Formats: sequence, C-alpha cells, structure tokens
Amino acid sequence: MPEITVIGAGLAGSEAALSAASQGVRVRLYEMRPHRMTPAHRSGDFAELVCSTSLGGEGEMQSKGMLQAELRSVGGAIVGAADESRVPAGNALAVDRDAFSARVTERVRSHPLITVVEEEVQQVPEGICVIASGPLTSDALAEDVARLTGSERLSFYDAAAPVIDAASIDMSVAWRAGRYDQSADYINCPFTKEEYLRFIGALETARTHTPHDWEKLEFFEGCMPIEEIARRGPDTPRFGPMSPKGLDDPRTGRWPYAVAQLRQEDAEGRMWSLVGFQTGLKWGDQKDVVQLIPGLENAEIVRYGVMHRNTYLNAPAVLQETLQLRADPQKFVAGVLAGTEGYLESAATGWLAGLNAARLAQGLAPSAPPHTSMLGGLVHYLASANPGGFQPMNVNWALVPDPELPAGKRKWGKREKRPLMFRAGLQDFGTWAETQGLAVTLPAAAQAPEQMPDPVAAG
Repeated sequence: MPEITVIGAGLAGSEAALSAASQGVRVRLYEMRPHRMTPAHRSGDFAELVCSTSLGGEGEMQSKGMLQAELRSVGGAIVGAADESRVPAGNALAVDRDAFSARVTERVRSHPLITVVEEEVQQVPEGICVIASGPLTSDALAEDVARLTGSERLSFYDAAAPVIDAASIDMSVAWRAGRYDQSADYINCPFTKEEYLRFIGALETARTHTPHDWEKLEFFEGCMPIEEIARRGPDTPRFGPMSPKGLDDPRTGRWPYAVAQLRQEDAEGRMWSLVGFQTGLKWGDQKDVVQLIPGLENAEIVRYGVMHRNTYLNAPAVLQETLQLRADPQKFVAGVLAGTEGYLESAATGWLAGLNAARLAQGLAPSAPPHTSMLGGLVHYLASANPGGFQPMNVNWALVPDPELPAGKRKWGKREKRPLMFRAGLQDFGTWAETQGLAVTLPAAAQAPEQMPDPVAAG
C-alpha cells in the first residue's frame, strides 16, 4: 500500500493526514508536541487553536463562507469538527477550542491508516511528504526547507488575544448584542471619550515584547496587535476593532464613543476573548490595560495574550498551484508555511496537499481546483503572486473572478455578485472534485438559479 509522510499535526497537517488516508494511502504523521512545546501551544492535542476561536464568517456573502462550503462538500475534517464544536458567534463559525481539538485528535489517532510518531523532524524525509509544520516550525527544519527550496525563509510576528473569565465581567456596564441587532452573541464594553483616551494612553505607554537583536518585527496586517494599531493614531482602534457602529448602548440608546467586544470561547460560555485585541504586551501591563476597559475593571484573565514568530515561505517563488515545491515535486507544503493566513486557509491547503500527495503516491497526477473556487483562487495566488515583498494571504473575494456582466449592465453590486460567485464557484469546485474521484455533496445554495434577482427591482 502506498505511504506518505506528514510533518505537523496542526490544522493543515491533521487535515492533510486525514485527506490522504481517505484515499487509501498510509500516513506517517510526525508531531513534536507534547515532548517539545512551542511558545504559543499549551497542550499536545492536534489542531490546537492558539489565537482566535473563529473560522470566519458564514454564508454566501462571505469569502470564508464559500471556502467552508467547498470543504464541507468533500467532507473536510476540520470544518466538520468545527461544525460539531461550534459556539454562538452571530454569523461566524466559532468553536469551543478544547472540544474542537479533542475531536480532531480523536479522528486522527483512531484512523487505521494513520500512524502518529511523537518526535521532532529536523530534516525533510525522503519520498512523498507534506510539510505542514506550521508557523512555529523549528529552526532546524526551517533551515532544511530553505536549503531544499533555495529560497530564504521569511518570518513575521503573530499575536493572540487575552481570554476573560465571564464571571468577572460587569454586566451592569457591558451588554450582549451583535451589530445592528443581528444577534446577541457578543458582549460589548462601551467607552466614553474620556475613558477611551485614558485607555489609549495606557496602551501607548505599556511595555511590550522586546525582540532579540536578530529578530525583525514584521507584523501581518490580518493579526495586528492592538498596541500596534494604536501607534498608527489614537483614533485608529476606534475605526477598527473598537468601532461602535451598530451597537446601541441600552443605558443611553446611542452608539458609544468606542466599544471593546468579547466573543464566547467555550461551549458553556465561561470564557470570553477580546475581539481584535491580539497583543504582545507584558502580562502585568496587559492586565492593567484590560482593566481600563469599562465593565472589565475586575477582569480575571484566564489566558494572557502572547506574541510569537511565524515562519513562512516566499510561496510564489517556490510553490506550484498543486502545493508541490518547484525544486522537488514529491514535497508538498501546506498551512502558514505555504504562505496562507487563517485557520480555514490552513485546513484547506492541508486538505489539497494531502489529496495531491495521495494521488502522487498512487501514480496519479496532482491537480488544483478551478480559479473560480475560493480554494482554487487561493492556491493560484500563492503560486503566481509577486514574490517581491510577499506576505501571507487570507481568502477574499478578489481571489475569485467576477461573473460576466449581463448586456446593458455597467457594474455589479456586492450583494448581487457575491451570491453568484459563491454558487458558480462551488459548482465548479464540485465538478473538479468529482474528476478526482471524490464523493461530493453540494449544499442547497449551490443548486439555486444562476442569476439572482436585482435587489432594487425586487423591492
């Protein structure tokens, strides 16, 4: 029976192992935790979430919703575990982090074709291999990957947000609501102008992580620490993660000057994380700053925010759309190391790398989804972007081509074109997946008419 190796049991590696095994290929999955931990992880469970607990917005108006639908249609393990572990988060797919990791771990360890090897890999092994060692790839392995590709490795800094004990939140000040009354899945802490300026002042003077001389601080825009956002100007957080738009304070009936939001972390609702408050502040200063948020004056932080270095490759210089290394097509790269950003993106590239590695092991040609699909658009970008100044990429609608304009129509509105892109892309993804011999189950949305009615004309 053909066999492949997968390095790393994070979201990308776990998905890659299960994807390959589902094709009847044996998998040797290497994971160094818990014997060797990283600065960000706290357990030996697979697919541990170290930052947010959200896998992004759902539905046909959301780019991540389209990627979720693609993965669901082919039985993706990560999105399946997320669906089974979800907690209320409005229109987002958020999970209980411990339940989610436990489900993924059980599925991987119980699969008869997967052998888990708990040791660190310092050199890329011979044969067909998926390298999914994640953003905290060890120095030895990163150097070997760099040697293999002939390309310098890159790195940027990533940060996680603090998590608060729900019992310590003052609900006489805070209240539950979503923006524009969409849901009651968030806790909102309102600021007056004076409270906000005091908070920003403390944020600006708080002590932060100090890198070693050899480290170069380059933050990824999609996970910018709150203190870095504040350094761009005192109003920058108020027009970003602390925006009060659509949130009526029940005490005043008006939008506050600014708002800090918390999102549920666990199924029981005992822990809540600050949304958009990734931070690299020292823990003592972090506590002082958090307790300046109205409603969190007595906050008990059950997990402090941390900052750590992420490692990734210059994808367009070294990867093909199939996620094979140009220098060695027997080697596949997935997850953050491949130049993606986001849990869902890591899982999706892991799924594709695992599928293609299995196909190669069986003597079949690797393939990439069509560019009209969200996964296809993402891997096309990774392989074809400008390698100068390359940074990791989240999925977004710019990765997918717009539908053709009907005769006489000058341009699309977002509410018109995104459902069309969602449905057409999902259908194209399903057709491609079937050519790979996969069983495909498309949601009802993909079966809807190709043209949406004009929302204005429809009244």
